[in-house]
Amino acid sequence: MTNQQTTAAAEETLGRPAGADHGDAAYWARIRRIVDQAPAFSDHQRAVIRAAFHQPTDQKERAA
Repeated sequence: MTNQQTTAAAEETLGRPAGADHGDAAYWARIRRIVDQAPAFSDHQRAVIRAAFHQPTDQKERAA
Protein backbone atom coordinates (compact mmCIF):
# COMPACT_ATOMS: atom_id res chain seq x y z
CA MET A 1 0.00 0.00 0.00
CA THR A 2 1.38 3.38 -0.88
CA ASN A 3 1.69 6.31 1.51
CA GLN A 4 -1.03 8.16 -0.39
CA GLN A 5 -3.48 5.28 0.05
CA THR A 6 -2.65 4.97 3.77
CA THR A 7 -3.18 8.69 4.33
CA ALA A 8 -6.50 8.67 2.49
CA ALA A 9 -7.73 5.70 4.53
CA ALA A 10 -6.72 7.37 7.79
CA GLU A 11 -8.43 10.62 6.82
CA GLU A 12 -11.64 8.75 5.95
CA THR A 13 -11.54 7.08 9.37
CA LEU A 14 -11.39 10.50 11.00
CA GLY A 15 -14.36 11.75 9.01
CA ARG A 16 -12.25 14.10 6.93
CA PRO A 17 -12.49 14.01 3.15
CA ALA A 18 -9.40 12.54 1.51
CA GLY A 19 -7.17 15.16 -0.04
CA ALA A 20 -8.54 18.05 2.05
CA ASP A 21 -6.02 20.74 2.89
CA HIS A 22 -4.96 21.11 6.54
CA GLY A 23 -5.66 24.83 6.27
CA ASP A 24 -9.25 24.22 5.18
CA ALA A 25 -11.41 26.62 7.25
CA ALA A 26 -14.55 24.48 6.94
CA TYR A 27 -12.72 21.47 8.35
CA TRP A 28 -11.45 23.39 11.38
CA ALA A 29 -14.88 24.96 11.94
CA ARG A 30 -16.34 21.45 12.04
CA ILE A 31 -13.69 20.34 14.53
CA ARG A 32 -14.43 23.36 16.76
CA ARG A 33 -18.18 22.56 16.70
CA ILE A 34 -17.52 18.95 17.70
CA VAL A 35 -15.15 19.95 20.52
CA ASP A 36 -17.57 22.60 21.81
CA GLN A 37 -20.33 19.97 22.08
CA ALA A 38 -18.18 17.53 24.05
CA PRO A 39 -18.56 17.43 27.83
CA ALA A 40 -15.73 18.80 29.96
CA PHE A 41 -13.21 16.37 31.43
CA SER A 42 -13.81 15.24 35.00
CA ASP A 43 -11.10 15.78 37.62
CA HIS A 44 -10.24 12.07 37.41
CA GLN A 45 -9.88 12.22 33.61
CA ARG A 46 -7.58 15.26 33.88
CA ALA A 47 -5.46 13.46 36.49
CA VAL A 48 -5.09 10.38 34.26
CA ILE A 49 -4.03 12.52 31.29
CA ARG A 50 -1.52 14.49 33.38
CA ALA A 51 -0.06 11.28 34.79
CA ALA A 52 0.36 9.84 31.30
CA PHE A 53 2.28 12.88 30.09
CA HIS A 54 4.44 13.25 33.18
CA GLN A 55 5.86 9.73 33.21
CA PRO A 56 9.67 9.66 33.43
CA THR A 57 11.16 8.75 30.07
CA ASP A 58 14.68 8.05 31.29
CA GLN A 59 15.29 4.66 32.96
CA LYS A 60 17.37 6.34 35.68
CA GLU A 61 14.42 8.60 36.53
CA ARG A 62 12.09 5.59 36.68
CA ALA A 63 14.42 3.78 39.07
CA ALA A 64 14.56 6.74 41.48
